[in-house]
Amino acid sequence: MYHDEVLSLLHSVKDGATSPEEAVLLLKKRPFEDLGYAKIDHHRQLRHGIPEVVFGGGKTAEQISGILTAMRDGGYVSVLVTRLDPDKAEAVNAVIPIAYHPVPRMGIFGELPDTSTDGVIAVAAAGTSDLPVAEEAAITAQSLGNRVERLYDVGVAGLHRLLSKLDVLMEARVVVAVAGMEGALATVVGGLVACPVVAVPTSVGYGANFGGLSALLSMLNSCAGNVSVVNIDNGFGAGYLAGIINRIGEHRQ
Repeated sequence: MYHDEVLSLLHSVKDGATSPEEAVLLLKKRPFEDLGYAKIDHHRQLRHGIPEVVFGGGKTAEQISGILTAMRDGGYVSVLVTRLDPDKAEAVNAVIPIAYHPVPRMGIFGELPDTSTDGVIAVAAAGTSDLPVAEEAAITAQSLGNRVERLYDVGVAGLHRLLSKLDVLMEARVVVAVAGMEGALATVVGGLVACPVVAVPTSVGYGANFGGLSALLSMLNSCAGNVSVVNIDNGFGAGYLAGIINRIGEHRQ
């Protein structure tokens, strides 16, 4: 079993048969714990600095419960589950307790970690309809120990709403700009701040929006050089990337 192997390695280090450096390398290479339907990467945090996140879409409640149970037994104090529908969340919670956030459809086993960075990630959403994606980004960033400021309903159709939050934007180390329709928010924000902007196109819009494709193409063609783009509705990817960028800034201080 996985835990027996870890204990054996620790004893080997204690006895002097294995050096601490060799042990760390072995742990980094340790592949996974095989549950049959899933292979849990217990050492992703050791390699990446960030633990594995469970994607709930396409998994049954039983599979999600099994993965969370194995991760809890492996010593995880907090696990994030994305794209978790309400009915699955209820079934999972009956097996292992989770806090459920219905707007972004996310579940959290354990508690969000204490903030471990000084830098702030600002999550700006163009409209209320973009909140599910924006909240997915915000909670993801928080789950990685980042400070998050939410700026919601600040789309360019009412530019004064965005400009009223200019102090927050300019103090942020990273900005996540979430917008559907024509996706103009990312370029406007990029022109106002000196930090990286992670643009998230959403599938919000009318017929010619093509399920977010128009916003995606607008963001990809941004004239602001500090804007980079993730996939349509990928709030998780944006929050994850913003968290990594924020930590890089932290290390350089």
